[in-house]
Amino acid sequence: MSKLKAIPTNVITGFLGVGKSTAILNLLKQKPADERWAVLVNEFGEVGIDGGLITGQETEESGIFVREVPGGCMCCAAGLPMQIALNRLLARARPHRLLIEPTGLGHPREVLAVLGTDYYRELLDLRATITLIDARKVHEDRYTSHPTFNQQLAIADVIVANKADRYQSADFPALLDFLERTANLGDKSVFQVSQGALRLDWLAAPAGHHAPLHPHDEHRDSERKTSSSILETPEIPETGYLCIENKGEGFFSRGWIFNPGWTFDARKLYALLLGVDAERVKGVFITDQGITAYNKADNVLTAVELDDCVDSRVECISSDAYSFETLEAELLECVLANSPYSSV
Repeated sequence: MSKLKAIPTNVITGFLGVGKSTAILNLLKQKPADERWAVLVNEFGEVGIDGGLITGQETEESGIFVREVPGGCMCCAAGLPMQIALNRLLARARPHRLLIEPTGLGHPREVLAVLGTDYYRELLDLRATITLIDARKVHEDRYTSHPTFNQQLAIADVIVANKADRYQSADFPALLDFLERTANLGDKSVFQVSQGALRLDWLAAPAGHHAPLHPHDEHRDSERKTSSSILETPEIPETGYLCIENKGEGFFSRGWIFNPGWTFDARKLYALLLGVDAERVKGVFITDQGITAYNKADNVLTAVELDDCVDSRVECISSDAYSFETLEAELLECVLANSPYSSV
């Protein structure tokens, strides 16, 4: 660590379901072959899905190193979970570039405050903070009135309107109008992209001079848990699955990790996830049709084939605490009979 200095560092933020992980995966495809890149991923849910998907790109030959901090905003507890994970990642990767993806319900100003402390001042070279936004959301008060949604735009140096292929003609002009009124737009760059297609040169833009903030100054949600954020995945009990919950910022998450020996019925599973009423659903499952990653946002469910995974797991996030009351039983019904599973 003592020999590392001025690592170019970008925070890539945005609200739930905007496509941050897809954007980072696109950036990783553009990484120069002779460079090592490190990625620190934070998730609101306790189970952790995004880190596993990005970790699929990680090999010693690829020069990509990933570490995940699940369980809510990683800058909680005076930034301790974030600092532990970040220090371990930097020591292992010794990277030429660092990308940080805070949870969509996290507080990016506080993440930047941790990165700007004396400890990291010479170690990291903070570059542009990139905020992804779905322009369609500026028509919905539940987004435009949410403090985190607005903070993500206020601290941005580069604003990227993602999912542009789904916009109506009035959506992007409405976003520009909203930004002019609320985000102190100034000389910030605003781009439109689809499928998270960020350009590598956007990372080099200079970081803005945002109002100083000490870690945890504005984040005192007594409901949010912090202890599990630095723990490894817990052991699966004899029942064959583990359910973990989290809540904060007006949202609730419930996630499940399943016995890696279980196989799921892909057809039944897709139909089930398609009908889940939630702001966000993410999962990786071992199915009878192969290993599949599921992603649901804006009521659109996508399924992508993967080469490998450690186990089957899923995370659901909703503003309604009762959205998932029957989901556990329905997930168990998707487990094939020839799996090492005793029905309940």
